[in-house]
Amino acid sequence: MSSETVSPAGEVKPRVGNYRWMICGLLLFAAIINYVDRQVIGILKPTLVAEFGWSDERIYSSIVFCFQLAYAIGFLFAGRFMDRIGVRFGFAIAVSVWSLAAMAHGLAGYVHTWEIPVLNLDKNTGFTIVTLVGGAVGLALARFALGIGESGAFPASIKTVAEWFPRKERALATGIFNSGTNVGALLAPLAVPWILVHWGWQWAFIATGIIGFIWVGWWLAVYRHPEDHPRLKPAELAYIRSDPVDPPAKIAWGRLLTHRQTWAFAVGKFMTDPIWWLYLFWLPDFLNKTHGVKVTVSEMGPPLLVIYLIADIGSIGGGWLSSHWIKRGWTANRARKVAMLICAVAVVPIIFAAVVLSLWVAVLL
Repeated sequence: MSSETVSPAGEVKPRVGNYRWMICGLLLFAAIINYVDRQVIGILKPTLVAEFGWSDERIYSSIVFCFQLAYAIGFLFAGRFMDRIGVRFGFAIAVSVWSLAAMAHGLAGYVHTWEIPVLNLDKNTGFTIVTLVGGAVGLALARFALGIGESGAFPASIKTVAEWFPRKERALATGIFNSGTNVGALLAPLAVPWILVHWGWQWAFIATGIIGFIWVGWWLAVYRHPEDHPRLKPAELAYIRSDPVDPPAKIAWGRLLTHRQTWAFAVGKFMTDPIWWLYLFWLPDFLNKTHGVKVTVSEMGPPLLVIYLIADIGSIGGGWLSSHWIKRGWTANRARKVAMLICAVAVVPIIFAAVVLSLWVAVLL
């Protein structure tokens, strides 16, 4: 194959190359593994309740809370951690931690009792104590460790995109790797029930952890900084570095709070993340209790498959749409905000999902 292309003006230009998209593929697979690990417990909730005899819904809520607490804490330090040691080893450490934590879920039955304070929303008494028993303790500890490890995924992926892509392709690259969250959530309801039937619920956690360690080996073998990568062509490196160079600047943490962009991002995450967490941790339980969907590939698989497939289309489509508008002359600010507005409006009909009687109408909403 020729290594050159001819422009409309008749100029011969070297092919840029596509190695950066292989790096994006690694980020995509990391996101898939991340969300398979994360969603296993939601799919197995009915099984775990029956296995350990949990009678209090707050036990499962407390286990989920441990993950979210650790994830929030980890987010405060994950970006700085990646900046300090670089994404090659930083990402490998993060995935190793969450893979070990995922496998530890399978040992949950060996840890016995633990008391945890949770907010009592039923009575005006502030916090109340929920005693975690029968596997819940081990699951809570494993979820906390999982949250710490997985908090490094998004900062590492964003930093990798910034290192490997010019600005005009970053939205598309981010959309592609971020679609892995939906692919992972899509694969989990197909794989987890099958593993549950053939090997037991413990192996649903252990298998995902093993896959994570396979990814770590692949990442360490393939990833280098663009300037140091032996397989990256000079033309592609020049294309990646084609943006104007921003002068390096250090900004104190306190000063970040004075920027509108910081608050815009924080408020946006505050508003959107609860929706995503609701889907990941409670959607299988909602389908099971409201529409009688059993934890099997044939029953739980199709509705979750459709939901996360639509989410995948939105993730990739949103990134493509903003990149398309930027290439047509729109400012990055305008293109990205309009794309996000379209996606936000598409979420509104979900308010009717709780009251419709048809399973598939609820799924499409």
